[in-house]
Amino acid sequence: MFLFLTVLQAIVAAMLVGVILMQKSEGGGLGVGGSPSGMMSARGASDLLTRTTAVLAVLFVALSITLAVLATAEGKTESIDQSLQRDMSAPVSGPADDVPLVGDDPLAAAAAAASEEEAPATSSDGAVPLDQ
Repeated sequence: MFLFLTVLQAIVAAMLVGVILMQKSEGGGLGVGGSPSGMMSARGASDLLTRTTAVLAVLFVALSITLAVLATAEGKTESIDQSLQRDMSAPVSGPADDVPLVGDDPLAAAAAAASEEEAPATSSDGAVPLDQ
């Protein structure tokens, strides 16, 4: 039902754009009053396009409200989805098993190992030279 109404909404929107683009760009297109010449005069065609625009606009707004109500009704859940909860009982295995952990953080262990390999040269008083 939701898909059908969405497709109908798109069709109504396309028709509404087409009808609006067919109208003349004169002011007073929404004027009230009839033409004594009948439906096939220029004024009669303008009245038909104005009425069609009004009907399509009302239909567009009604479909928008209906789709919004259906979307909120379908989106309600009764309980919180917990299917992505981590299972803490299963051990993590893989190539990272040989990395020593520093405070349970493998990145900290890698940083500590890298800093031990590239220890900066210090002078006798423990100061680090500025060129590094």
